Amino acid sequence: MEKQKAAAAANIIILNNNNTNNNNINNNGRSSLSSPACFLDEDDDDDTANQRPPPPLPAAAPSSKFIHSHSQEGKMRLLDSCTRDGSIDRHGKPALKGKTGGWKSAILVLASEGLATMAFTGVEVNMALFSKSVMRKSNADAANFFSRWMGTLYVFSLVGAFLSDSYMGRYLTCIIFLAVMNFGLVALSLLTHMFMLVPKGCGRIGELCDPQSMVEVAMFYVCMYLLAIGSGSIEPVLATLGADQFDEEDQEESRSKTKFFSYFYVALNLGSLVAETVLVYIETLGKWVLAFWISTICGFAALSLLMTGAYRYRHVRPSKNPACRFCQVIVASLRKMKLQVPLNGEGLYEAHDSADNCNRRISHTDGFQFLDRAAIMVSTDMVTLMPAKTEVPNPWRICTVTQVEEVKCVLRLLPIWICTMLSSIVFAQVLSLFVEQGAAMNTKISTFNMPPASMTSFDIISTSTFIICYENIIHPLYIKLTKRKPKPLSELQRIGVGLVISAVAMATAGVVEQYRLRYAYEEEEASSLSIFWQIPQYVFVGIAEAFVNVAQWEFFASQIPDSLKSMGLGLSMSSSALGSYLCSILLTAVMKITARDGKPGWVPPNLNDGHLDRFFFLSAAVVALDLVLFVFCAKRYKGIVLEKREGMVEA
Repeated sequence: MEKQKAAAAANIIILNNNNTNNNNINNNGRSSLSSPACFLDEDDDDDTANQRPPPPLPAAAPSSKFIHSHSQEGKMRLLDSCTRDGSIDRHGKPALKGKTGGWKSAILVLASEGLATMAFTGVEVNMALFSKSVMRKSNADAANFFSRWMGTLYVFSLVGAFLSDSYMGRYLTCIIFLAVMNFGLVALSLLTHMFMLVPKGCGRIGELCDPQSMVEVAMFYVCMYLLAIGSGSIEPVLATLGADQFDEEDQEESRSKTKFFSYFYVALNLGSLVAETVLVYIETLGKWVLAFWISTICGFAALSLLMTGAYRYRHVRPSKNPACRFCQVIVASLRKMKLQVPLNGEGLYEAHDSADNCNRRISHTDGFQFLDRAAIMVSTDMVTLMPAKTEVPNPWRICTVTQVEEVKCVLRLLPIWICTMLSSIVFAQVLSLFVEQGAAMNTKISTFNMPPASMTSFDIISTSTFIICYENIIHPLYIKLTKRKPKPLSELQRIGVGLVISAVAMATAGVVEQYRLRYAYEEEEASSLSIFWQIPQYVFVGIAEAFVNVAQWEFFASQIPDSLKSMGLGLSMSSSALGSYLCSILLTAVMKITARDGKPGWVPPNLNDGHLDRFFFLSAAVVALDLVLFVFCAKRYKGIVLEKREGMVEA
């Protein structure tokens, strides 16, 4: 009888404690369960994670053991049902695995990417020919305009990534800049229909349009750069939004996150494939307006599809302005130049109770030790806000180890970034000089004329086929035959392989151009050599892209701090921007040097009078030198070391 009374009393005490906890939650307006990320300490046995009243306590069980076991059981339930990476749902509450994210959300992002790519590529892929036939530009001028335009596209990948990470978040950034891209498409379609195609029926290969007025040309440039700004800004952010749908702290979802980047590149290529076959054929017939309106419809479809998943997406809260954080580290380290850096980073300042608990801390590294001075604590670094109650550090005098390591991570990435930038010289030529080379070849297949820009479909098919076969056939078959799991190539190793293949691709293009010139006659612009001899160079470029671009995305996404994920992909894509600018600079310099004394130069309006093969060989040599520089930098690269979250619970 005494034992039953004691058990009943224990139950009443537990229920009263739970009611008290619930009242505290209601009075405070928030609890550890409604915060973005909830951390449960191992010794926190009376946590509010258990909000339900416990079942009746067996008479023989001590009440203290019951409370401990029930609290641990509640923690495990929360850990299993919530993400651990700090992601939240659309209401700002911690994301639940069953109701948000996963492949259901990622597929919407992939489909939106495919449609958006189709919309942009429908304009991009034939822009060199549009510039020649409608805008009356020369081969060199058309290639230069295309390179500058694509450079602007990739530069704005950094702008979109910055706004996403700092202020707007991934989803809102994608919605706004998709709308900007669609506005540019609508304006371009109307402008082309009303002013550009004069006389009627012009715009086909060999049929030039009348010159446009300066106002019309200015309006054309505005439309094109609106399109570049919108498309460039969403590219890294859309990829990061899709990657956010997988919890990298969960082993199964982490593997899916790695696959997502490969499938994202496949979606990008499939969208390009449709544009470079169907839309290119329509444009080659001179029906530019119809092709541009189809691109516009695809752009609005991408926007609508992305918005349908608003209720399922996982989001990451924007962090503080990264530029400001970087400046704080530089200023704080300069103020302490006279101080000696402690050995092994001992005694450096780190905020263990950071308000930004969605991001993991970064372990201290030995490189760039002069920056460690920013984390050395001295008494003057503390600014008292409320005397005798709260002290917070002045961020312009002292920074956390994590903040210092963020700057170190970016500095370590710069040499790799420069190397990938030089390799982009190859990819920038696919839609300009490769297309112009194809236009000067025999495009006939019986009675059908193969559009030169459609040859880029071999690039896309080879890229997508290689990625899918590697993930689903080559890798599993190797494991089955050898009965052991192979050690996969690292991201840097895959980039190196891609650089080798890139050099081979440009050398192949040079050889094809030599043969094209042999079968060309002075009075004819087109060579009798079939355009299908371009297939090997497109296939090599496609395989090189599969190695370089996918590995580059994975590398920058994994080696950048949590607060700069979009910036990591933006930095990766901006290397393509500067590669396009370098290609334009290289082409301009080559033409100035080779076109002296009345000579036509290497890339003249009539390619039969020039030596495009020499420019291709020069590009191959640049990539080969870039490979040597890349190997040197890759061997000395030290990766980021992130601290694992322990006991984090989100609900």
